[in-house]
Amino acid sequence: MIDNKILHSWITNKSRVLDLGCGDGEILCSLKTQNEIDGYGFEIDPKHIEACISKGVNVIEYDLNTGLENIKDKSFDYIIMSHTLQTLRFPNLILSEMLRIGEKCIVTFPNFGYWRVRLSLLFKGEMPVTKDLNHQWYDTPNIHFFTYRDFETLCKKEGINILKRDFVGSNHSTVLRKINPNLFAQTAVYLLSGA
Repeated sequence: MIDNKILHSWITNKSRVLDLGCGDGEILCSLKTQNEIDGYGFEIDPKHIEACISKGVNVIEYDLNTGLENIKDKSFDYIIMSHTLQTLRFPNLILSEMLRIGEKCIVTFPNFGYWRVRLSLLFKGEMPVTKDLNHQWYDTPNIHFFTYRDFETLCKKEGINILKRDFVGSNHSTVLRKINPNLFAQTAVYLLSGA
């Protein structure tokens, strides 16, 4: 997962936040405590929904593949999507909807250009199973495999402004991630706005 310090520094206090694919509600709980946000989550997994409810997180059972057209424009200050974009059928459409309903969006995703992923394919000839990509190829929720460069190309094509970006890795120094994030970053984190 991502370092919550990034989210805490990018999200202003007392903001209205929607977390799409909120999982067990950990991010919303952390932001509520630290940034005093008014937060809501959309989640499809019943076990995660139960976890959210037990933590006092406002959560709605929702399949993001159905779109977000029922939500009014600019209803939220921030829309978060952490490790979910690669699981959706049409990531470009959901990004557009996120920017319509939120002033800013924070998107995180696994970087499939990470060196361990590459080595697994190169030397083992198998799809990798790592801490962040912890499913076999046949049961993974991930249906789109992309790198941070692919994501930035999509943003440019769709007219999405990249306000900030950060890269998170395991044991590699920040210097290596800054020199070659496509190789040394496990997770990419972006702050986006519309055109």
